[in-house]
Amino acid sequence: MEIPDEAVIVNSSRLKSVVWNDFDRVKKGDTLVAICRHCKRKLSGSSTSGTSHLRNHLIRCRRRSNHDVTQLLTRGKKKDGNVTLATLGFNQEQSKTESLSIINTKLDQGYRKDASISMENMNFDQKCSRLDLARMIIVHGYSLTMVEDFGFRIFIRNLQPLFELGTVDTVEADCKEIYQVEKQKVHEELDKLPGKISLCADKWITDTGTKYLSLTAHYIDDTWQLKKKILEFVMLDSSQTEDTLSEAIMTSLRNWNIDRKLFSVTFDNDSTYDNIIRRIRDQLCDQRFLVCNGQLFDVRCAANVVKLMAEDALDTLFEITLKIRESIRYIRSSQAIQERFNEMVRLTGINSQKCLRLDNLLQWNSTYTMLDSALEYKDAFLHLQDHDSHYTVCPDAADWGRASTITSFLKLFIEISNFFARNKYSTANIYFSEICDIHLQLIEWCQNSDDFISSLALKMKSRFDEYWKKCSLALAIAVILDPQFKMKLVEYYYLKIYGTSAPECIDIVSNCMKALYSGHATYSPLASQGQGGTFPAGASGAGGYHDSKSRLTGFDKFISETSLNENARSDLDKYLEEPLFTRSADFNVLNWWKVHTPRYPLLSMMAHNILGIPLSKVPYESLFNSGDREIDRCWGSLSSDTLKALMCTQDWMCSELEDSKTYPSPVPLAICYDVK
Repeated sequence: MEIPDEAVIVNSSRLKSVVWNDFDRVKKGDTLVAICRHCKRKLSGSSTSGTSHLRNHLIRCRRRSNHDVTQLLTRGKKKDGNVTLATLGFNQEQSKTESLSIINTKLDQGYRKDASISMENMNFDQKCSRLDLARMIIVHGYSLTMVEDFGFRIFIRNLQPLFELGTVDTVEADCKEIYQVEKQKVHEELDKLPGKISLCADKWITDTGTKYLSLTAHYIDDTWQLKKKILEFVMLDSSQTEDTLSEAIMTSLRNWNIDRKLFSVTFDNDSTYDNIIRRIRDQLCDQRFLVCNGQLFDVRCAANVVKLMAEDALDTLFEITLKIRESIRYIRSSQAIQERFNEMVRLTGINSQKCLRLDNLLQWNSTYTMLDSALEYKDAFLHLQDHDSHYTVCPDAADWGRASTITSFLKLFIEISNFFARNKYSTANIYFSEICDIHLQLIEWCQNSDDFISSLALKMKSRFDEYWKKCSLALAIAVILDPQFKMKLVEYYYLKIYGTSAPECIDIVSNCMKALYSGHATYSPLASQGQGGTFPAGASGAGGYHDSKSRLTGFDKFISETSLNENARSDLDKYLEEPLFTRSADFNVLNWWKVHTPRYPLLSMMAHNILGIPLSKVPYESLFNSGDREIDRCWGSLSSDTLKALMCTQDWMCSELEDSKTYPSPVPLAICYDVK
């Protein structure tokens, strides 16, 4: 706006609007102009023009300090919570004709009350808002490129014109900054752990075929809560040897300073991992970091072995499954054939509510569902074959019989897999009975008179036996530490599995239990105290004076030795001799050990380490998938360093939210990090 040469500044003290604190009102003749005191921008100052355009300018004004900007946004506040916001123009990045207006935005009264929002007292913080955006992207798995989306930029500009959205590089740097801060918190948590850590490894794959290995720490904290944290997300190279991969894992353990705290590792049931695990165990044993030389160190995933046996069953049934799949496709190929099939259902007297459906080849449980529903209608399929010459893919009676038997195998595998994934307390003690049930079923299936079925059962049992050889001791020791069962459940199942050889196998478990107890006693700080709570070696119970310490060291050793001889019953003996705890569907074994730690100080340390072993590591969403877990496409194309930062930080932040059972309040959402 052009201003005449001769102009007079008008006194604006009588004007009520707060905008006149930032504008000079100039008059020449009948023309009134408002001049911004910060950037000298000239706008209409006429009373007929109102002040909305002046407020919009102050919100966007780059030279104006951002304090008290919120009072410009709250000028229209009414008793019912309505706030009128002036039209906010998009800045130079947007055409002048492309602007959005936010009019009569209503704030929810309850929300404002709960969040204690005070717009007048809230200062805008550019850095905190940037970190809020990065945290949102991390937690929800959004694409980093969303900050370049035109619609998102308009939305943010109108929501908070002062916020500079930045670029993909900016948000990537913010994500990495958050990763470093969160990583330090995890470091401190692991350093303070009272017990050992168990590690599990998972393979991930991108849509381009790049493979990654994630390493996740599982442990029980000092409040007896089961926790897990992803520590590493390493890209796998086809040129990597077993030696280089094992060294990469060892380097990660050292970087996190948990090599001396490692108790076990859990991998999939693949022989390619055998040498990797052996190399890691040998290094840790050489440094005397493992209890009992890593007797329970090599653990394989229970859900994985179940999945592999299910895949064995489906591979054997492949040709029959193909016929059933094609039969369902034929039935669904036209309305006429569907009606003809429905007529066969009525003629054969089938009364089933199940629907015929095709399976998803990437989900093995869906193939079970397809077979299970088709078996309900097998007689209708056979009758249709007799009345429809075009239907040529119907399985014969023998095929249907074999499909029925193998489907019963799959049903057991699905039930047990669901139990593993959905159990409320996924501690190591819950797996023993389920795995033993599979063992007993495999023995029975191997005795089937049909060679087709028995050969499949022998194949599955051979796979299972490899798993059992590595994990049976860990399964048994863990269930012994469940006060509802102790040794009794081991004795019950071993008698059914091993028959006359059961006593020898039970002795092996008992001896392992005692060896592990002794190993924990050696590593325990209670070892020098005796279990009666005497003073540590070198301390005096009377006064603890320095000169008394040196004189009575021998006496302390004498008391410790004689106390052990006089009270030969250890924690383990007392625990096993006492009656079983009453079984309950909602029993929490960790709460039990938390309460009984004073009674069994050494054995509780052993329970701390063993109950935290991830005997199964597959989350429910991946339980029935064929192949490795997939990384979302929007993250899969990122650099390995960025992907690692996002995957780890997402896991840590989501775990924290889950533990607290709360989510960040909308005001303020930011957690401001002081990173130097």
